[in-house]
Amino acid sequence: MIDLRLLRDDPDRARASQRARGEDPALVDAVLSADERRRTSTVRFDELRSEQKQLGKRIPKAEPEEKAGLLERAGELSRAVKTADAERVAAEERTRELVRQLGNLVHADVPVGGEEDFTVLETVGTPRDFAAEGFAPRDHLELGDRLGAIDTERGAKVSGARFYYLTGVGALLELALVNAAVAQATAAGFTPMLTPALTKSQAMEGTGFLGQAAQDVYQLEQDDLYLVGTSEVALAGYHMDEIIDADRLPLRYAASSPCFRREAGSYGKDTRGIFRVHQFTKVEMFSYVAPEDSEAEHRRLLEWEKEWLSSLELPFQVIDVATGDLGASAARKFDCEAWIPTQGKYRELTSTSDCTEFQSRRLSIRMRDGKHVRPLATLNGTLCAVPRTLVALLENHQLEDGSVWVPPVLRPYLGGREKLEPIAK
Repeated sequence: MIDLRLLRDDPDRARASQRARGEDPALVDAVLSADERRRTSTVRFDELRSEQKQLGKRIPKAEPEEKAGLLERAGELSRAVKTADAERVAAEERTRELVRQLGNLVHADVPVGGEEDFTVLETVGTPRDFAAEGFAPRDHLELGDRLGAIDTERGAKVSGARFYYLTGVGALLELALVNAAVAQATAAGFTPMLTPALTKSQAMEGTGFLGQAAQDVYQLEQDDLYLVGTSEVALAGYHMDEIIDADRLPLRYAASSPCFRREAGSYGKDTRGIFRVHQFTKVEMFSYVAPEDSEAEHRRLLEWEKEWLSSLELPFQVIDVATGDLGASAARKFDCEAWIPTQGKYRELTSTSDCTEFQSRRLSIRMRDGKHVRPLATLNGTLCAVPRTLVALLENHQLEDGSVWVPPVLRPYLGGREKLEPIAK
C-alpha cells in the first residue's frame, strides 16, 4: 500500500508509475479525491464531537431557563455526530479500497515496457553446443521417462492437466534440490522454515495476491482460506500486526513449501512436461529490513540466487524485469533465466523482488527505531522452484546415452551418485 502523504506530496510520480505499469493514472486522482473527503469528514466529525463534549459539561451546570435549549442542541449534535461518523467511516473505507488498487511505485531504474522489454544485466556460463557433441538434446519429459523420474500421464489421470508424479530418482532429485537449497540459505544466515500452505485472506491480500494475481489463486470458500502460490505469503504474514525492534533487523527466513497456482492466463503455454504446473515445491527467501537498506538487500538476494544456479552449473542470464511485467507489490524485480536447450532460449528459474514498504503497510508490520515507529521493507527471492529447476538440470546435463550428469552440490543428497542412469523397461 502506498503512503498517502507521498501521494499528496508527489502525485506525478504515482501517475508516472501507473502509466509505466500499463495501469490507469486516473486512479491516483480518485485516491486523492477520496482522501480529501476522508480528511474533511474526519475534521467535521472531530469538531462536532468536541462541541458535543463541551455541551455535555455545560448542561448539568446550566440554569433551568437555559437547559431546555441546551438539551435541544444536544439532540441535534447527537444526530449530527452519528451522521458525521458514518460519513467518516465510509470515506475511510472508500479511500482504503482505492489505495489498495494502486501497485507499488516502480523504481526509477526499471526499464519501461511489457514482458519482452526487460534489460539483460549479466550472462553467466555458455550453453552447450550439442551439435558439436554429435547428438540432438532430448527434452526433459523424454529424459524423465527414460530415467523413470517423471509421470505426467498418471498425474493427468488422477488430478488433471498440469499435474505430475515424480518417481524414483525424480522424487530423490526434488528432495536433493530442496535440501541443498535450504543448506545454502542456512549457511548464508537464513532461518529455515516450514510454513502453512493455507492462509487467511488478510495475509493473501496484504501481500498483493488478491489483486491482479487473484485469477491464479485457489480459494477454499467454505473455510475462507487460500492455497498459497508461494511461501512469500506465509512468511510476510509471520510478523503481521507486529512491531520489530530495529536492532533485530535484518530478519531473514527461507521456507520450503508446496505451492499452488491456477495458471489461469497460461492456456496453451508450456503444455508439455512440468515447466508450468498447478502444484510444485519451492524454496523461498524472505527478508525484513529497514527501508533505506532494501536496495542493498535486493542485490544480496540476487547474488544468493546466482550462487545457487552456479552451483548447479547451469548457464543463465540475469534480467531487470520491465514495468509492465512487475507484480503489484514489487518496486523492482530481477529474474534469473536458465538456458533450456530444447526451447533454444532462456526461461525464468528464480526471481527476487524489492517490495519496499508496500506489503508492510498493508500487513501492519513496523519497526521501532529509537522512539520512532515506522513501516519496514520486505523482499522475497526464489531460491529453487523445483519443477523448472528439474527441467533445466535434465536438459543441460544430459548425456548422449540418455543418462544425466549430477552436479557435485547435489551428490551428497543422492547417495553420492555422479550420474542418473536410464532404467530398463
